[in-house]
Amino acid sequence: MIEVKNITKRYGAHKALDDVSFTANDGEILGFLGPNGAGKSTAMNIITGYISASSGSVSVDGKDVAQQPQEAKKNMGYLPEIPPLYEDMTVKEYLWFIYDLKKCKLPKISHMKDICSLVGLEEVMGRLIKNLSKGYRQRVGFAQALVGDPKILILDEPTVGLDPKQIVEIRSLIKKLGKRHTVILSSHILPEVQAVCDRIIIIDHGKIIADDTEENILLSADGERNIYITAQGEKEKILSKLKAISGAQEVSCRKAKGGNLEIVIRTAKDTDIRRAVFDCAAGGGWAILEMRTSRPTLEEIFIRLTGQGADDSEEVSE
Repeated sequence: MIEVKNITKRYGAHKALDDVSFTANDGEILGFLGPNGAGKSTAMNIITGYISASSGSVSVDGKDVAQQPQEAKKNMGYLPEIPPLYEDMTVKEYLWFIYDLKKCKLPKISHMKDICSLVGLEEVMGRLIKNLSKGYRQRVGFAQALVGDPKILILDEPTVGLDPKQIVEIRSLIKKLGKRHTVILSSHILPEVQAVCDRIIIIDHGKIIADDTEENILLSADGERNIYITAQGEKEKILSKLKAISGAQEVSCRKAKGGNLEIVIRTAKDTDIRRAVFDCAAGGGWAILEMRTSRPTLEEIFIRLTGQGADDSEEVSE
């Protein structure tokens, strides 16, 4: 188990992490989700001991990463966003080098064979790393993290730069690894976290703003409804009237194809404002072409929590 307690990381006056605490339980795939610059990579680097925290502590199976680094790190495999590869080595040479570097005690030939079979490298063992595709390089990165059969895997943006087919393959690999390892997966890609993770931590501006299963995060918004409207009329006039409706917590608008307005209204829990919206349109002289409602998706909750929504005046092409 990994236990992170009150981690803060300062760079001058800037706080990259601000009093962050969480645990990763044995056998869990934990998603560390946040927009770019939220502090994800900083947290991963501190957990692995690559950089130190300004305050707070990280322990792995009770071993403090700062105070007992060798004992803590021997249980971890780390895949940074950019895999640490020696490109003039063959895949086999590189993995055997990592085996010696980690002072691994497992039978070398059988251990390397098992790893390469797991990540799909058998056909490229004799090739130079610099001649491999990005997908295969990522697999080599996974392989080096698995040398020594660590109980914990730290994966920082493992699918960045991959094509759709490679992304599917890497996600499948992560699910497979999660059956034997505790995995912390850092990503800014919501579908990736949804696809593979048992639990999700959302971080923004160095602070944890949510920590739960996807189901429970969605339940936290239970009773809320989003109203989606396609309308014709004067934008500013329509928005001002809709924002004045009791129970309308947030109103956003985008211009859509043909000059129509695509409007989203987030309502308070257990509040139905559809009749008020119709009355508003009738009294204001603007037209509703379409209206529907739905519960907030995880993506919408994430956008709301992190403030990553689009500007009201953004043009949307279809």
